[in-house]
Amino acid sequence: MEQIYELVACRIKVDLQPGIIRVYSDAELWRFLNGNVNERFNLLAQTIKSNYKNLFHKDLIISDDSLIVEILVHVYCDYVGLKFNSVIKIKPLNNFVKKLLVRAEIVDCGEKEKDSNRWVWDFLARFKPIFVKMLPKNLNNTNLKMY
Repeated sequence: MEQIYELVACRIKVDLQPGIIRVYSDAELWRFLNGNVNERFNLLAQTIKSNYKNLFHKDLIISDDSLIVEILVHVYCDYVGLKFNSVIKIKPLNNFVKKLLVRAEIVDCGEKEKDSNRWVWDFLARFKPIFVKMLPKNLNNTNLKMY
């Protein structure tokens, strides 16, 4: 079920299904992350989980930090891939990176029963402050993400 969240004057696209959410790393999400990234990610996670509970009448069994780290790492990989392709102009490498970018742009977050690598994000969740600091400030101002 596709949802659009109006958060801080940005339209964040998320798809909700039982046990799974998909967040789209698009220009609006990047624009949303301008500012206090930690606060913005917390707002996004709380909004998603609240909406999920309203739609499915049960909690999404993913911790806030695990959800945030998974989204954050996908956004960071999306940024790195786009930055790489803007600097390095070697067609076979650029084509390979484009294939990786397709995977980075849609963040599939599932509960343990539906997501075999949930344990990875649960483990990495303890390092959330480090990941937050690694994310470049004002991603949208890089003009790498136009869609």
